[in-house]
Amino acid sequence: MTERHGKILESLAATQRIEVSTLANILEVSQVTVRKDLDQLEEMGLIRREHGFALFGSMDDVGRRMAIHYEVKRRIARAAAALIDEGETVMIESGSCCAMLAEELVNTRKHTTIVTNSVFIANHIRHAPYCKIILLGGEYQPNAQVMVGALTRHAAQIFLSDKFFIGTDGFSEKCGFTGKDHIRSQTVRDMAEQVKQVIVLTESEKFSYQGVERTILAENVSQVFTDDRIPEEKEVFLQSMGVLVHKVPSSVSQRDTSHSYEADPIRSAPVAAPAH
Repeated sequence: MTERHGKILESLAATQRIEVSTLANILEVSQVTVRKDLDQLEEMGLIRREHGFALFGSMDDVGRRMAIHYEVKRRIARAAAALIDEGETVMIESGSCCAMLAEELVNTRKHTTIVTNSVFIANHIRHAPYCKIILLGGEYQPNAQVMVGALTRHAAQIFLSDKFFIGTDGFSEKCGFTGKDHIRSQTVRDMAEQVKQVIVLTESEKFSYQGVERTILAENVSQVFTDDRIPEEKEVFLQSMGVLVHKVPSSVSQRDTSHSYEADPIRSAPVAAPAH
């Protein structure tokens, strides 16, 4: 995905629906160029097109959620990708940061196997030439484009992995990481039984919300990748649970924009992650 694609998504996140001519003015390119960019974003499942306009799908649509805090999520994904070696098998759950992680892996790690319950992610990275994608079966939730339920649990039991990357809808000290959907949260817990480490990828604002269903307790998470606006009391609590917290910059100065985000400093809490 190009820098211009990111700007289109950020503009669309602010307005929900935007004209091609408006995007051309914002990006200072021709409408022909904008239409080509929109075609590519639609092909990746990130947006929908109407005559003369670009727009998102439902509120639960992963493409829509990827556009919110896009640059921060991309930095989180790139930081998390540093944990993964070429040829490794990882499990990735549905979510906007998780989708960006999958994209980063197929672009930078050869011969990686990605096991996922996300139809969106499988479609988003389907053209990857060097990575294997395994999509778990199950009951299909069309808005979130994710497979859930008993069949997904049985399918996940076939695979073993060192790392399982998940997103979150919220957090509390009592419940840990939480979700909005009961079946989806249960599916995450089922998949987590097959791995050594559960790693959470989320922008910091999610620590100010609480979902309706516990996804996973903080004590069962080994690492969290977020940005440097995480509330201090939440970071301290995670550290007390033995969770290693990695923080990427929530913003990048103008003078830094010419550098690769892989070079961004990552600040981690000086707490060793336990083996789960």
